[in-house]
Amino acid sequence: MVAVGLALVSALLFGGMSVGLRMGLSRYPDASLATLATIGGALAVVLVVAALEIPARGVHAGGAWPFALAGLLQPGAGQLLLTMAVREAGASRTSVVFGIAPLVSVTIALAVLGEPASAPLLVGAVLIVAGGVELARERDRPEHLRMRGLLLAAVVMTLFAIRDNLLRWLSRGTSVPPGVAAAAALLGGAVVIVAALGPRVGRPRLRPALPFLGVGVLSGLSYVTLFEAYYRGRVTVVSPLIATESLWGVGLSLLLIRHGEHVGRRLILGALLIVAGGVLIGAFR
Repeated sequence: MVAVGLALVSALLFGGMSVGLRMGLSRYPDASLATLATIGGALAVVLVVAALEIPARGVHAGGAWPFALAGLLQPGAGQLLLTMAVREAGASRTSVVFGIAPLVSVTIALAVLGEPASAPLLVGAVLIVAGGVELARERDRPEHLRMRGLLLAAVVMTLFAIRDNLLRWLSRGTSVPPGVAAAAALLGGAVVIVAALGPRVGRPRLRPALPFLGVGVLSGLSYVTLFEAYYRGRVTVVSPLIATESLWGVGLSLLLIRHGEHVGRRLILGALLIVAGGVLIGAFR
């Protein structure tokens, strides 16, 4: 039950991060600065959490290097693409695409990690595909929406799925505490992002970076709860619950940036179908 609660909190925080990122980009449309500031805020939060858990759990930094390597993939390359996806397609629609991740995650878990299969997997897959079809059939789209943004979101979703399975695999039998593991992953990701975007941004600018630092706080807390969840639960349990981020992303978009996102019936229906499919996959794992 603890893993379930942590996964749901992580989903809420990630949905808030996507919406906050979209709101920040509407004011300061600098994707490079947004990505750097977001990863910086997230890393600061995770380092604080790791420091707080050291007295009870220790550091075990020597065993954390595999998590740092995993971080090169996500949030390294993934965060770069995520920012561009939100800029090109908006927060609500990228959130819906991210909701497809359980289908990929569970497929990998069944094939590679040997996690138990279940008959409802096919029904869940059909629901997820139906949600994707609803998203594709959407006609009342905002002017800022670019199809390449949805394609980028699909790539990020795949990286999420790979990251989830790597995290679960690495967490088995490791002595590295989840906070330290999350910090190592974010450090690995930060190396990729700084190397790729640092020369473009030049001298740091605090004022336009502030909104994205706040977004990074949400991202960092989401990572901490995500790692805690995967340390306690299987991919087939946690990933479908993380997919409720789709509903949080659409709901918060509807509440905070409704006019800019044009949240319509098909988008809401697509999100509901995708989340229902993900939850079905997990509930009857």
